[in-house]
Amino acid sequence: MNPSEQFMEDGMSQQNLKRTSCATVLSLAYQSLGIVYGDLSTSPLYVYKTTFSGKLRLEENDEEIFGVLSFIFWTFTIIALFKYVFIVMSADDNGEGGAFALYSLLCRHARLSILPNQQATDEKLSAYTTQDSADTWLSSHLKLFFEKHPRFQKGLLIFVLLGTCMTIGDGVITPAISVFSAVSGVQVKIKELHDNYVVIISCVILVVLFSIQHHGTHRVAFMFAPVVAAWLLCISGIGMYNIFHWNRQVYRALSPFYMLKFLKATGIEGWMSLGGVVLSITGVEAMYAALGHFSALSIKVAFTCLVYPCLILAYMGEAAFLSKHHQDIQGSFYKAIPETVFWPVFVVATFAAIVGSQAVISATFSIVSQCCALHCFPPVKIVHTSSRIYGQIYVPEVNWILMCLCLAVTIGLRDIDMMGHAYGLAITTVMFVTTCLMTLVMVIVWKQGIIKAIICLVLFGSIELLYISASICKVPEGGWIPLVLSFIFMSIMFTWNYGTMKKHEFDVENKVSMSKILSLGPCLGMVRVPGIGIIFSNLASGVPAIFGHFVTNLPAFHQVLVFVCVKAVQVPCVSDNERLVISRIGPKEYRMFCCIVRYGYKDLQQENYNFENKLVGAIIQFVEIEESDPAPTPEELCMDGGNLNMEHQAVSPHTLNNSCYIEKNFPLSCVLRVKKCDNDHLQDSPSKDESMQILGAKESGVTYILGHSYAEAKKSSSILKKFAINVVYAFLSKNCRDPDVYLNVAHTSLLEVDRTSQLYTSNRSINVYRIWLSLNLHKNSQMLHEVLNEYFKNNESDYFHVLHLKHRHNRLSSTNLHQFHTFGCGMGRRGGDFKSMEGVESKKKSKGVLKGLRDNIIN
Repeated sequence: MNPSEQFMEDGMSQQNLKRTSCATVLSLAYQSLGIVYGDLSTSPLYVYKTTFSGKLRLEENDEEIFGVLSFIFWTFTIIALFKYVFIVMSADDNGEGGAFALYSLLCRHARLSILPNQQATDEKLSAYTTQDSADTWLSSHLKLFFEKHPRFQKGLLIFVLLGTCMTIGDGVITPAISVFSAVSGVQVKIKELHDNYVVIISCVILVVLFSIQHHGTHRVAFMFAPVVAAWLLCISGIGMYNIFHWNRQVYRALSPFYMLKFLKATGIEGWMSLGGVVLSITGVEAMYAALGHFSALSIKVAFTCLVYPCLILAYMGEAAFLSKHHQDIQGSFYKAIPETVFWPVFVVATFAAIVGSQAVISATFSIVSQCCALHCFPPVKIVHTSSRIYGQIYVPEVNWILMCLCLAVTIGLRDIDMMGHAYGLAITTVMFVTTCLMTLVMVIVWKQGIIKAIICLVLFGSIELLYISASICKVPEGGWIPLVLSFIFMSIMFTWNYGTMKKHEFDVENKVSMSKILSLGPCLGMVRVPGIGIIFSNLASGVPAIFGHFVTNLPAFHQVLVFVCVKAVQVPCVSDNERLVISRIGPKEYRMFCCIVRYGYKDLQQENYNFENKLVGAIIQFVEIEESDPAPTPEELCMDGGNLNMEHQAVSPHTLNNSCYIEKNFPLSCVLRVKKCDNDHLQDSPSKDESMQILGAKESGVTYILGHSYAEAKKSSSILKKFAINVVYAFLSKNCRDPDVYLNVAHTSLLEVDRTSQLYTSNRSINVYRIWLSLNLHKNSQMLHEVLNEYFKNNESDYFHVLHLKHRHNRLSSTNLHQFHTFGCGMGRRGGDFKSMEGVESKKKSKGVLKGLRDNIIN
């Protein structure tokens, strides 16, 4: 792999940047053209057309066209060049960019994070870096203000979600306006072509574009950079031709004096037309968000050396053409193309529009993935589309939703002007959110003075508010689209975040106390049978309440219990050697452990390794490290919700967390330490007995237990909260992905138990789980008879319910099910063979289900 590919995969930090060669930076700058600048470079297709779509008209003195060009030049220079390239690019979060990167910086430095399960050990992550400089008067007061007013922390989150939702809305509008603008250029040469055919062709291209997303951008990425580079060179060459051919005095419009003359001459109509001018900087937010795939220097080089001058020349050339062709304002871009090169430029424009759309679609996938990690969006299926380039993902549900919305916008509006009005409001809102977050970063993270912060906020914020005000006036003419989309997505995100936080608060309040666990004894009041039970928990510390429900209702449980918590931390990425954190719950003879699986907000929460082997290897290493240190006191055992964690063992987090890394380098059978005596005979270490028990338990089988929690609003809650929790949140919970998917758990090893947030679990769920557990753990028929004898005397119907679940989930082997049936017949509860059970079961289950089950067992 060459250096440029390596840096593209991993991104580059500022420290690594100093060691890169000029060739590497230039290579990354070239690659960034296709990924970063596709959307920004296609803006000339529709900027002038949208700007002059209202009552604004061109006069003979050219002051209007020069004024619009002056606005485009200075907006492009101040916002795109000064703000994003020179300032915002410096605010990276371990090499990552975007609104979530700024929010992450603020959360770490001002402790604004409202993520659950945050622990002190998370601050020891290598990516968890903070500034060591002393706080200024302003930064300390801002931190204190947010600390005393939690509502403002939630308000900041909602503000970030607003920008995020507008970015998703951008992902809906960009493909529609880019493809439709490019295709509509064919009407310049084929005037008799009806608008309906343009719409149909655009829809076909959009359907094809979204249909190939599952293949991943890496399969066509090699075409992206050449297409955008060719497009930029084409429009810059055409711009220079138009300048020298039509109006060489157009350079005078670069003076800001023409902006004042424009507003004075046009009044309110000129102010409202600024909603089209702002389309010239579409894509600057994507430029910042793509920082993680490239270096800041490479993006700056590409923008300042190629993108910026080419686009300025394109806008100047089109203005020069319009100064002599006022009647061609509605098709000025394609009409300004010389006759001899029209069709080649049209083909390149179409491909450039597709490339720009692809960049925004991929960015939307990344944003949804980040929202899932921060508990602001329901977990959805996320697919890696490249095994070589990290971060290229595909989200099927979001992809098809975007396609439907893009088609709806294209078919419903059929007008570039209305699409542009919707586009302008979306991008200006996102830029204003970035400006506000950047101001807070300057004060809290960079410790800058109040003067610099105010200058930044006033300079950039006032310009963006000016464009927002102009775009709001276009709400009836298409601007309502991003508002509606943002409202829908924000409602989903906030409802999911609110419900998740409330469920976590309930779990924390109702977790099982350590004194209750200790009072049950090492066997926990149950039969401890061979095997490892992995219980998914929402708590990073303590024993979840669902386990107390298990202890009360189950006759047997596994020999080794591991509570697994999958959580997100406020960093972009967590390295593999820091992924797992192992701790012990209770005394050693209880054989209960806690494993925390940590992910960053940019990490893909889905592992391709064998989680069982990595987990067992990490636990065995923890046992060895624990054995080498003095035993903790009972008081230490009760700390932190009963977790015997790293601080209690005086072991460095890095040493303990390396468990998953060591497991990669050594076979699982060689993890155990062995001491050598003076007589050269090997002597087992003190931890070998427990380690061998853990390995033996793994050989007996690993079962994953997942408890489904259903939240319910209180009766005293308002109608709005009841609707949000009982309807919206309940629907999202039932249709989202479970934590077992993150760890690549085999479906045949998973057991599921339902419960409500009040822990009102149905008897049927517990009874069925009890039978499942007994069937999977008890291999001796006599032991199985002893465990289930009393239960089946009073619970006959559950015998057939297990058979039904076998057909639905296919989780029991045919041998165990046959043994279970034989055991049931021997008890005298049921008689006959499988065929005779059909008549008995028909009262509760259909004959077709049971017949299929019977055939499955026989086959």
